[in-house]
Amino acid sequence: MLAQIDKEHYSKLHEILQLSRKNLKNFDESLIQRAFFMCYRAHEGEKRASGEPFFYHPVEVATILLNELPLDGVSVAAALLHDVIEDSGYTYDDLVAELGVEVADIVEGLTKISGITINRETSQAEGFRKMLLSMVKDIRVILIKFCDRLHNMRTLESLPEHRRLKIALETRDIYAPLAHRFGLGKMKVEFENLALKYIDPEMFEFLTQKVRLSRAERISYLKKMISPIKEDLEKQGFKVEVEGRAKHLFSIYNKMRNKNKNFEDIHDLYGIRVIIDTERIADCFAVYGFITQKYPPIPQHFKDYISIPKHNGYQSLHSAIIGPRGNMVELQIRTKRMHEFAELGVAAHWRYKEKISRDDVNIDVFLRWARELIKDADSAAAFMEGFKLNLYHDEIYVFTPKGDMKTMPAGATPIDFAYAIHTEVGNGCIGAKVNGKIVRLNAELKSGDRLEIITSKNQKPRQDWLNSVVTHRAKLKIRSSINEERRLQIEKGRGMWEKMLSGTKKLLTDNDIIRQVKRYGIKTPADFFSALATQEISGEEVIERVTNAKKEVADSPAVTLKDDVRSVDGYLRNARHEQEHQVAKKDEVIIAGMNNIAYSFAKCCQPVPGDEVIGFVTMEGMVKIHRKNCINVSNENLLKNERAVSVTWNKKVETDFLAGIRIVGEDRIGITNQITTVISKSETNIRGISLDAKDGMFTGTFMVYVRNIEKLTSLMDRLKKVQGIFTVERLLG
Repeated sequence: MLAQIDKEHYSKLHEILQLSRKNLKNFDESLIQRAFFMCYRAHEGEKRASGEPFFYHPVEVATILLNELPLDGVSVAAALLHDVIEDSGYTYDDLVAELGVEVADIVEGLTKISGITINRETSQAEGFRKMLLSMVKDIRVILIKFCDRLHNMRTLESLPEHRRLKIALETRDIYAPLAHRFGLGKMKVEFENLALKYIDPEMFEFLTQKVRLSRAERISYLKKMISPIKEDLEKQGFKVEVEGRAKHLFSIYNKMRNKNKNFEDIHDLYGIRVIIDTERIADCFAVYGFITQKYPPIPQHFKDYISIPKHNGYQSLHSAIIGPRGNMVELQIRTKRMHEFAELGVAAHWRYKEKISRDDVNIDVFLRWARELIKDADSAAAFMEGFKLNLYHDEIYVFTPKGDMKTMPAGATPIDFAYAIHTEVGNGCIGAKVNGKIVRLNAELKSGDRLEIITSKNQKPRQDWLNSVVTHRAKLKIRSSINEERRLQIEKGRGMWEKMLSGTKKLLTDNDIIRQVKRYGIKTPADFFSALATQEISGEEVIERVTNAKKEVADSPAVTLKDDVRSVDGYLRNARHEQEHQVAKKDEVIIAGMNNIAYSFAKCCQPVPGDEVIGFVTMEGMVKIHRKNCINVSNENLLKNERAVSVTWNKKVETDFLAGIRIVGEDRIGITNQITTVISKSETNIRGISLDAKDGMFTGTFMVYVRNIEKLTSLMDRLKKVQGIFTVERLLG
């Protein structure tokens, strides 16, 4: 093996191993060696745009990982191989055979998110969704991706200008905020500064020169403060590091742009950071007290991120003090451990544990927002709204009357807060007290506010609330409640209408009704029943008008579902599978005590992987597989004439299975298109649709192909969120 690689390249392996020994706790050295040689073989002969061997790129990514985010040996191996599946002949199975499932899974996750762009919203949303799914499965995927992006940014000069700009914009708008979300402060700063270099090169050069020219003055100024501060604190018994820090270029750029200031108008370029070698949080406050005895603090700049950490776990005391000559100097005080977490974020957890599991509670804190977003978003627009909200919004901290803290996005209102407490509190919210004073429900909350929500059993969410909330949860719950209220109104109105007609011999069609109520802005039977329930229209008056105008015949039908169904015919023809899924492949299930026996899945209940199933040996000598809750399983004739056998799913099955979904909803224009759009965006094919509409309501049966019960459940959850859908149930047979 060693003979196939020259000394220069072998020296890179030596560097990787040396860094691993220095920065990692426990790792398998042979694993990294095998990954290194596979990386070399996979990329041998390839060149980057700069002309250097492509092999150098994965080696540099692994080096960045070891220097910036030291995790474990598996991560180093995956970093070396992150482009192998995408760019070479090696497959996932090859990686499993050579390096194991853990490395292969991470590389596969990195392959799936390699093509994320900032183009059209739909494809962009799908790309980001794949990113979130990959990092929820293993957070090391996104951490290695950060290192990959950082090396690309450091070597961007060799690319054409249009590609440099595109990658820089992606880095500024996606990777820098994501790095911040995971607490990677040092990496976020480098992402932003490198992005600025290519987005606005003139301003980057201008600021670089300005900061460089003022560097000597800044160092001299801060040195006069740092030395006495360090001496005083050490006299008090504290073991500290005191360092000067400059505001980074992108931060200066943003301040100049957002506040319309010149460079000379930026007065907070000076900063001091005090890092205490202690585990006692109280020492941070004691150090702050000693420093502010010498240098006056600016009270409005004090922020306690130790007692109330930021959403990404960041902890530190922030303040500003008046230094010599009246200059404002930013001040940060933190423990050594807090500093590691401020620089490394989620990656710092590997410093304090021998092994990090995928379900580690500390890691899950960083992923909770991603899990909720994947679960709740029911469209590309909703997904992007939630994604941007989680990445770009600043956060505030507000408190319940009992003092419990809630983290909310900046711009949140009392309604957002109410839904953060509980859905019922949000639905019944009629007022709010902030710091003891009554405020409007759309009032913007501020950090430190203490809230009391006033509720009423008679209150219901209103449509205009959607304009007052910013949290994804609140919007979802409001829409769901309004939808349910609409369903109940329609059912109530339909009952009232049927009761009115029961005493007459009149046969009134939907067309008869709609023609007479158009003047009220009513377009569908569902609108009519809802208006009846809320007494916005008189049913008796409608009956009288229809009777008087019975001879007039409307040209256009009122049942909107018929037209709607025609519009999806083409979709169904394109989406339909080429063959009926009747007889299964022989490796999809394992039948106890029977090998090589023919079997099929029962059409009455359409089982899919994940369902509890049972088989029955038929008279023809094959096995018919049912779901255990299928109504036919308890059929006496079946039990009497056919022998039951135990059936389990083969975990490696990768076939699509037919499943039936029953949907009940409001009959209105476009409803079927909305349903089929949700299904198609779930990467699910439709086999057939059966629809029936009556009295402003429709019942539909949708036969779809899904991979397993998890995919089916996820699809049904998304369908329930479509406006106008009342129930979504699986066909039970």
